[in-house]
Amino acid sequence: MKKIIVAVLAISIIFAGCKTMNKTQKGAAAGAAGGALIGAAVSGGSVWGILIGAAVGGTAGGLIGKKMDQQAKELKQAIPTAQVERVGEGINMTFQSGLMFSINSDKIADSAKNDLEAAAAVFNKYPETNLLIEGHTDDTGKDEYNMTLSEKRANAVADYLISKGVAANRIERKWYGESQPKYPNDSEANRQLNRRVEIGVYANESMKKQAKEGKLE
Repeated sequence: MKKIIVAVLAISIIFAGCKTMNKTQKGAAAGAAGGALIGAAVSGGSVWGILIGAAVGGTAGGLIGKKMDQQAKELKQAIPTAQVERVGEGINMTFQSGLMFSINSDKIADSAKNDLEAAAAVFNKYPETNLLIEGHTDDTGKDEYNMTLSEKRANAVADYLISKGVAANRIERKWYGESQPKYPNDSEANRQLNRRVEIGVYANESMKKQAKEGKLE
């Protein structure tokens, strides 16, 4: 039921500004609404919930979305190993844990450090956005161990970004162990996808205020 509510809210927010949209923009909004419905259905919902809940809609939301379009473009170019998606008025980045960490480890691999350093450089260009960093595992092993491992990995990513200049007060950390799979844990391929770190990027209150006043450039 919670997933359905999130999806409905997403669609309502996306279409709140439809009166000011041209045909192309309405088509894009329809696609985004469909994506929101699918995303809310397959994810445990924390990153999606934050991004959807942070949306302001209308003209202000359009201005925020434009800034997020540019940031998402830069993130995709800077970190080709990460999945970067625009969600509502925010961005959802997904890193496979297998590329970031060794098995049962929270030590960031050197190659992943390069990716996170590149991400930090982009985040630092957009200081009026907040970041939600989440750790997730598959269902292999005990629940308690997986929860602790996901916590350590979320903290490792957050701490590394901070070491590269991202302000600590912009970052929120969460971890869910195996409790929020994106895919059924019925194959190694799916388990690999569930072993992940996700980053949600969304407007802070200052950006929202500027957008509502029409001052966001």
